[in-house]
Amino acid sequence: MPIRIPDNLPARKTLEEEGVNVMDSTRAARQDIRPLEIGLLNLMPNKERTETQFSRLIGATPLQVNLSLVRVTDHQSKNTPEEYLKTFYQTWEEVRSRRFDGFIVTGAPIANIPFEEVRYWPEMLEIMEWTRTNVHHTMFICWGAQAALHHFHGVRRYRMDKKAFGVFRHKIVGQRSPFLRGLSDSPMIPVSRYNDIARDSLGGELEVLIDNEEIGLCMLGDRSGRAVYFLNHLEYDNRSLADEYERDVKAGLETPLPANLFPDGDTSAEPENRWRSHAHLLFQNWINEIYQTTPYDLDSIGK
Repeated sequence: MPIRIPDNLPARKTLEEEGVNVMDSTRAARQDIRPLEIGLLNLMPNKERTETQFSRLIGATPLQVNLSLVRVTDHQSKNTPEEYLKTFYQTWEEVRSRRFDGFIVTGAPIANIPFEEVRYWPEMLEIMEWTRTNVHHTMFICWGAQAALHHFHGVRRYRMDKKAFGVFRHKIVGQRSPFLRGLSDSPMIPVSRYNDIARDSLGGELEVLIDNEEIGLCMLGDRSGRAVYFLNHLEYDNRSLADEYERDVKAGLETPLPANLFPDGDTSAEPENRWRSHAHLLFQNWINEIYQTTPYDLDSIGK
């Protein structure tokens, strides 16, 4: 089954060229099944790139999915034209009365700012609480995961001595988690962050699912909160880390070469993607688990 995204969304052309099955509104209306309602709260500056990355993974499922693009209400984007946002995005205020089978909260490039000093933090608090009542299962990514762990569980984050940057081998810890079915024992996963989570601040309600003893925790499960927290970036495409490195170099930052990305460390060569299959597996497992457990009646979610 295909993914249904807003008509005329620029990501459509990229997805179709990659063989992702995309559906328009007319075709979706003819199918006599209830599609899964998935929301994507996109906090990243480059909205188009991020929405394409997640649509690519969500669209690989055999289920029909309606993807709603969401942005915070109290924030003006510096990198995405307002007309684009008005055309393809809804503010959280516009969707807060809705219910979703699944909801994704992305990262945001504000790692050095204390949570309470983020300008849209009051709205983020409302959104996070809302996921507990209006969403069947939520996936928090990178900064979104750090924020939710801080809010729901009082987990402490701290700044590492140096930026964890590159593609690193991780270890599957939560062997019985349905979200990890089919993943190899030691997947390679892209990482780009300055902060880590203090392990001694984790409560008993959190389960470590994917770990790396050198650079920190990767994925945590929260069954009672119907959520997973993914601190790294399986959604990244081939050039994500390379482009970030080139941007930092141009800005004069002392960013190290991303580990295990360029063949033989040659920055002129095209990066190798060694995480794509694991990304698809994780998102297919997540969507399948939602499909198996979500109420047929959307209005029953959260009750």
